[in-house]
Amino acid sequence: MSKPRRVVIVGGGTAGWMAANLLVSRWSREEVAVTLVESPQIGTVGVGEGSTPTLRRFFQLIDVADSDWMPACNATYKVGIRFDGWSPEGGPRSYRHPFFSQPDTFVTPSFLVNCRTRRLGLDVTTAPDKFFLNGALAGDHLAPLATENFPFDIDYGYHFDALLLGRYLTQVGVSRGVTHIEAKVSQVVVADDGLIDRIETDEAGSVSGDFFIDCTGFAGLLLQQALGEPFIDFATNLYNDAAVALPSAALSPLPCETVSTALSAGWCWHIPLTSRIGNGYVYSSRFLTAEDAEVELRRHVGDLDGAYEARHLKMRVGQLRRHWCGNCLAVGLAQGFIEPLEATALLLVQVTVEKFMDAWSSTGFASHPTESFNKQIVAHFDGVRDYIVAHYKLNTRNDSDYWRANRNNDVLSDSLRHLLDVWYRCDDLSAEIERQQLVSHFDTRSWHCLLAGYGVFPALADDQPGRGDLYVERDIERYQRGCALNFESHTAVMAAYG
Repeated sequence: MSKPRRVVIVGGGTAGWMAANLLVSRWSREEVAVTLVESPQIGTVGVGEGSTPTLRRFFQLIDVADSDWMPACNATYKVGIRFDGWSPEGGPRSYRHPFFSQPDTFVTPSFLVNCRTRRLGLDVTTAPDKFFLNGALAGDHLAPLATENFPFDIDYGYHFDALLLGRYLTQVGVSRGVTHIEAKVSQVVVADDGLIDRIETDEAGSVSGDFFIDCTGFAGLLLQQALGEPFIDFATNLYNDAAVALPSAALSPLPCETVSTALSAGWCWHIPLTSRIGNGYVYSSRFLTAEDAEVELRRHVGDLDGAYEARHLKMRVGQLRRHWCGNCLAVGLAQGFIEPLEATALLLVQVTVEKFMDAWSSTGFASHPTESFNKQIVAHFDGVRDYIVAHYKLNTRNDSDYWRANRNNDVLSDSLRHLLDVWYRCDDLSAEIERQQLVSHFDTRSWHCLLAGYGVFPALADDQPGRGDLYVERDIERYQRGCALNFESHTAVMAAYG
C-alpha cells in the first residue's frame, strides 16, 4: 500500500478546522494524513458570527448533531436576515430576506409573478417575508424545527461564537485523527520547482507535506507571501474596510434572525446568541474615523456608559487571482474576504474545500487540476461581490456622503449591469440569471427578495384593476399561518438543548 498523502493545514480558527474536519470526513487516514499547525499566539476574534444554510450541511457531512455543538458555542438558529433602513425612500423601512425551504416551492411562482406585476405598475404584495415560511418563523420567534407531522425540510443557518466554534471543531478534528501542532511558523520553504516543500516552526521544527492549505488569515503566509500570488482588491466598489464590535445583553424571547441596520457610514450587525447579542459596525474609514464609529455603535446599541469593551478590526476586501497554485490552496481570509453582509464567509470556505476535494480525488491525487477549479472559485467570489454591491448601489438614503457615494458608484461588473437592466426593463430576470450561468449562492429568489425588499419598482399606475394580487387571491397568508402552527418557540428549543 502506498503511503498516505500528507496534507498540512497552516492556521486554525474556524476556517482551518472546518477544512480539517471535511478532509477527514472524506478520506481515511490510509489515504490522506491531515496535520494542522497553528500558533497559540494568534487567536480567533469571537465577535458573534452568522452563517448561511450551507453550514447545516457541513455538520451533516461531519456527522455532528445540532444538540451536540450548539450549546457549546452559545449558538442559535438563523432563518434569515432583516435589513433595516437601507432603502427608506424606495419601500418599507425594513424587509426580511428569508432562507428558502421545501414549503416555499408552492408559493415561489406567486412571488415571482407578483414582482413582475408590480414592475408593471400594479399595486400587489411583494414583501418577501409574507411569501416565504422562514419569514413567518422570524416574525414569531419560532425555531426552524418542525413537528413530525409536518413532512417538509426546513432550511436554516446559525448564529454562534466563532471563538467557541473553533475550539469545538478542534476537539472533533483531533478525536478523528487530525494531528494538531501548536507552533508558530518561522519560514515557508519553497523548492526549486516552485512547490512548497515544508514549513519551519519555532517550537516543533520542520513540518513537511505533499499539499498545503493556507489558513493564515489576512497575512497569507503561504500563497501570497511565499508563492507571490497577487491579491485583487474590491475597494473600488465595496468601500467598507473596518469594523468595531461589542456585545450587549441577551434578549428574550430569543430572535432567530440576523438584523442588519444601515448607519451613517456602513451598517451594524445584530446577532443573537444564547449568552449575549453580538453587535458590530462595518464601515468605511474613508468616511468615518474609528473613534466616531465606536461612538455611533455604542449609541445604536444603547451602551452609552461604556459597559462593554469594543474591539476594532481592519478588513481587506477582495480575493486572490488564483486560490489554488501548485501544491497550495488558500482557504478563509487567506484566499479573500467579502464583508459579512450576507454571512458568506464560511459558505466560501466550505465551497472551496469541497470543490478542492472533488478535483484532487478525481485525479487520484496524481496531478493538480487547478485551472477549472480556480475559475469556479473566482466566479463564486465575483457572484457574492455583485450581490453585495447591489445592496449599496440600490440604497435610497440621503443622510450622508457615504450613502450617496455608494449610490453614484458606477464601478459595476457587466454581469450586475445586465441583471439590473433586465429588472428595470421588466424583462425576465430568472432567464437572465440562467443565461449568464451565474455560479452563486444567490438564485433568482434571492435577487427578487433584494429588489422587491428595496422597493425597486416604478410609480404605481393611475388605473388599478383591483385584482391580480396572487398573495391575496391564493390566500398565502392562511397557508403560512397554517404551516407555522407546526413549530415551537426558539427560546424553548434552545433551553431544551441545555
